[in-house]
Amino acid sequence: METDHTLLDAARRMDKEALVKIFDLYSPALYKYALRLCSDPVTADHIVGDVFAKLLDQLAAGNGPKDNLRSYLYETTYHRLIDEARYSKHRAPIEVSDLVRPDVSSGFLGLEDKILFQQILHAIHTDLTNDQRHVIVLRFMEGFSLRETAAILGKTANHVKVIQNRAIAKLHKSLEPQDVQKVMSAPRIRSVSYPREHHRLSPRIHT
Repeated sequence: METDHTLLDAARRMDKEALVKIFDLYSPALYKYALRLCSDPVTADHIVGDVFAKLLDQLAAGNGPKDNLRSYLYETTYHRLIDEARYSKHRAPIEVSDLVRPDVSSGFLGLEDKILFQQILHAIHTDLTNDQRHVIVLRFMEGFSLRETAAILGKTANHVKVIQNRAIAKLHKSLEPQDVQKVMSAPRIRSVSYPREHHRLSPRIHT
């Protein structure tokens, strides 16, 4: 399997195959991350498109990530989400049934876990601050370490840990503590998938 370093070397030469491979490898996860935070499929898709457009611009200029492409892309997505929230006058209403669409072929989530996961997502969107929401999604749904999450958010690891602890305390108040622990600690929650109805690839990749 190719490493980020190998793909980036090829991408800096504007190698079409490498650029498409990077998009195919990372865009589904970035889309899920954006959708979890903005709750709107069209906005999430545009954000992902903007992220890869920026990556292309950076690589073409001889800049961009030297390694750890995944963290770089999540960091760019995070800042794009912040910009979107700052300039948007309203946020799309949260429909948990639209957000939680487990892959029917996976069989990972039973009915009880689906209900718990829906409750967790609803609490994340209604009870947490923006920082707390990002930390919980990155740490427990995207699987980033404390240090990686801190790098993405531009904060210290200690600050992220404080935000995380406060977020979990809030969730404990909203839900049964054992339910929070059960769902948050299960790696299978990261298998939740979303439809790419508005999938778009930056046209410049095809040139």
